[in-house]
Amino acid sequence: MPTALTDLCRHPIVQAPMAGGVACPELAAAVCEAGGLGFLAGGYKTADGMYQEIKQLRGLTGRPFGVNLFMPQSALADVAAVEVYREQLAGEATWYETPLGEIDPCGGVDDGYEAKLAILREDPVPVVSFHFGCPSRAVFDAFAEVGTATVVTVTTAAEAQAAQWSGADAVCVQGIEAGGHQGTHRDDPQADGTGAGIGLLSLVAQVHEAVQIPIIASGGLMRGSQIAAVLAAGASMAQLGTAFLVTPESGADTLHKQALTNPLFTRTELTRAFSGRPARGLVNRFLREHGPYAPAAYPAVHHLTSGLRKAAAKAGDAQGMALWAGQGHRMAREMPAGRLVEVLADELDAARAGLPRGAAGATS
Repeated sequence: MPTALTDLCRHPIVQAPMAGGVACPELAAAVCEAGGLGFLAGGYKTADGMYQEIKQLRGLTGRPFGVNLFMPQSALADVAAVEVYREQLAGEATWYETPLGEIDPCGGVDDGYEAKLAILREDPVPVVSFHFGCPSRAVFDAFAEVGTATVVTVTTAAEAQAAQWSGADAVCVQGIEAGGHQGTHRDDPQADGTGAGIGLLSLVAQVHEAVQIPIIASGGLMRGSQIAAVLAAGASMAQLGTAFLVTPESGADTLHKQALTNPLFTRTELTRAFSGRPARGLVNRFLREHGPYAPAAYPAVHHLTSGLRKAAAKAGDAQGMALWAGQGHRMAREMPAGRLVEVLADELDAARAGLPRGAAGATS
């Protein structure tokens, strides 16, 4: 049987598997060595690329870690909508002197899912988590046979119940405050701008009453006192992404790290502008100009804008980049990832003990 997640690390702190190069082996290893649970992001990588990072991480730490996978998506249904968006982005392609990606209705929709599953079954890791949906019971059973614990990202109590019924060992409950892509199991464009998302504390409480499996809370968490709050609400662990994005071990672009606390970027917003799926990022020029017109077409829009985002980063232009960030981004602290785990753990202990703020030396 899979080992309980809380037995895999000293502190109930999970480093989010941020895709796009952020959650690299160096970051995951530093978190693991400090007593947290580090994660690699398998999304947007080839199966071999994922495996090479796993081997690299094993060379950096002997402690347990996790790997995250993206669930396969449906083939692009509305090619015309993406073609219209492509025309709207023509000026960006000219400005950054780079071509837009090709529109392929079936391009990259499975993200190498089956090949990655095969590798993770043949050479097991302690934890595998899933984003953008829930696997079949057969997948969960196969991982249970090799001792791998499984986690499914959920954004509603109904999704959590579906994950429990399918055989997941735990759920990662993602509040609307979370940076990056919302892990909804069904992408519903009718919900855009309706305020349908649920805040983390309310969602954790709802899911806690709906399922019997452990909960990992995720969304806007930046301090140990917040971790204490979600644990009190029913979570067993807390997952942080934006807090680790600014660490030196993170693979995020320097411009992205600097933007989190740059006063030019005052707020975050959910947008389809960069990928075609709702994702929370800092509001910049690209998001303002193109967000209202971006179609619900993931991962087609992701591949369409990939070159633009890379060109903007190369040009040092944060206004054209996807600056994923949670709502707590202004609270980011620049320090080594291992030290951040220690600080968060000290703050958590102080909050649980009811000590005054900073009494444990946590903010020094």
